[in-house]
Amino acid sequence: MAELGVLPSFYAVHPFFWGDWHRLSFGESRARFISPLRATLDRGIPLTIHNDSPVVPPDIMRLVSIAVNRETRSGYVLGPDQRVSVMEALHAVTLGAAYQYFEEDEKGSIEQGKRADFVVLAQDPREVDSGELADIKILETYARGRRVFSAKAAD
Repeated sequence: MAELGVLPSFYAVHPFFWGDWHRLSFGESRARFISPLRATLDRGIPLTIHNDSPVVPPDIMRLVSIAVNRETRSGYVLGPDQRVSVMEALHAVTLGAAYQYFEEDEKGSIEQGKRADFVVLAQDPREVDSGELADIKILETYARGRRVFSAKAAD
């Protein structure tokens, strides 16, 4: 993949939603390597992570949490050696995703001249316990500089 310049996008929710089943069906050694994020990054290959809605809810903070924790529904840590840091997971869903779509000049980070697409979170994901990442609330969502969602308005 590195030689060919292929940028994979992993369905990183696999460990949580199907990890326990994969352990039973495919065995521990194969199951622990589902969505091998750390192995990919360690080989110098940029990656993204994604959800496939409506198969699973479109919840990016849960996606980030699963990439960081790799915990199954039963609480088992599946492939702990494939976990990534919070910043690596956030990069995968922001600037990494923009790069994969050849849109890094207009999206993916907050910089002058780029589209102002971003969310305001209730907590800093870099500072909460990793087990609480999925519970961080989105307070506001902005698209092209305009607020399109407010948690206050939704209450």
